[in-house]
Amino acid sequence: MTNSKTKISMIVAMDQKGVIGRGNELPWHLSTDLKNFKKVTMDKPVIMGRKTHESIGKPLPGRRNIIVTRNSEYQSEGCEVCHSLSDAIALCEDIDELVIIGGSELYREALDAISRIYLTEVHADVDGDVFFPAFDKEEWDLIIKDDVEADDRNEYPFTMSILEKRHSLYW
Repeated sequence: MTNSKTKISMIVAMDQKGVIGRGNELPWHLSTDLKNFKKVTMDKPVIMGRKTHESIGKPLPGRRNIIVTRNSEYQSEGCEVCHSLSDAIALCEDIDELVIIGGSELYREALDAISRIYLTEVHADVDGDVFFPAFDKEEWDLIIKDDVEADDRNEYPFTMSILEKRHSLYW
């Protein structure tokens, strides 16, 4: 069982329609957002689905990498493999925060259990085949917000926010 105060968070970048991926890749290049992803997740357990792990191509350094898959034979060097989100969360005893980093199925499954979203809203309308599940922003408090303009390192303008659920649940 995890520490009753373990904060379950997720981090996601999505466009105005909720697109988070295309062809098992990110549909944009946002250097500032990638740096924020590294800062938020460094030294924390990251939980991801198999497809997300395969799109990254290797374990993320400086983080405990936990993959959730239904495939009982799946293995990946440098990662721990679980067969349910609850099993993955149970591996994270005595930690302050774990971060779910995708993909769509894990986001959908975890949305009711999380207490924080590190949200990047890309101000663009891109083609995609993977979407973030709909959620009611009225159930969340905006903690911090930072607008970033498009430039030579960021393909589109975007807003990075931290949202806290008004009635947080802890695992």
